[in-house]
Amino acid sequence: MALKASAGTLYIVATPIGNLEDITLRALRILREVDVIAAEDTRHSLKLLNRYGISKPLISYWSGREKIRTEVITERLFSGSSVALISDAGTPGISDPGSVLIRRALESGIAVVPVPGPSALVAALSVSGLPSGEFTFVGFLPPKAAQRKKKLSSLALEPRTLVFYEAPHRVIETLKDMQEVFTGRRAEMYRELTKVHEETVRGTLEEIIEAAEQRTVAGEYVILIEGWRRAVVDIEEALRELRELMRLGKGRKEAVRALAERYGLSKKGLYDRSLLDG
Repeated sequence: MALKASAGTLYIVATPIGNLEDITLRALRILREVDVIAAEDTRHSLKLLNRYGISKPLISYWSGREKIRTEVITERLFSGSSVALISDAGTPGISDPGSVLIRRALESGIAVVPVPGPSALVAALSVSGLPSGEFTFVGFLPPKAAQRKKKLSSLALEPRTLVFYEAPHRVIETLKDMQEVFTGRRAEMYRELTKVHEETVRGTLEEIIEAAEQRTVAGEYVILIEGWRRAVVDIEEALRELRELMRLGKGRKEAVRALAERYGLSKKGLYDRSLLDG
């Protein structure tokens, strides 16, 4: 769709994930120049804006009111106003409110401009020591245990480093669910990145769970888990892994296909042996 000549511009502005000094010079300039700032939580964002002497009209834009607020903000854009969208931390739309407004603006021919900056997942990956050339960003897992375990099981054979976000009230149970699926893998847990009480725990998931249970659970968490590693295995080892995948909820045919492809085994041979194996 062609851009509307009279419409304003929607800026997607990344803000600090903790340390307020991490904001970019360009982000500060945009926040000072726009007509309106749409914030996930206006009270939270005022701490940043007051720190840098920025005073602009604010519109609350949080997940529970995204659709309604999207229409209000779109009307402002149609009238020619420029709008900066910010979340409480990091980049809007990345595990934060924003995608509804961004999609609506694009569909309406409104210019959407990124103003990049801090990112919790990139910050964690940069110091992890885990492979980061390719990674799978999962974000927040489903809050219900059954759905969470199903999602984790679907990632059991993912070879790339896995990146998750988690809230403090669920982090222990999530780690325990992860341990069932990713037993023995290297993992890292980051709490309160760039903040005063920043903390990193590295080790196996078993070790991270033990450490987490001995600490005060608070703040936002980033969890990194080593991807699945292909190894040379014999048929008996493949059958053991097949049984484990089936225990985690994968169907026999799906598990056989995945293991046969990864280990270079005959699908028919592995399937037939699995039937004999029970």
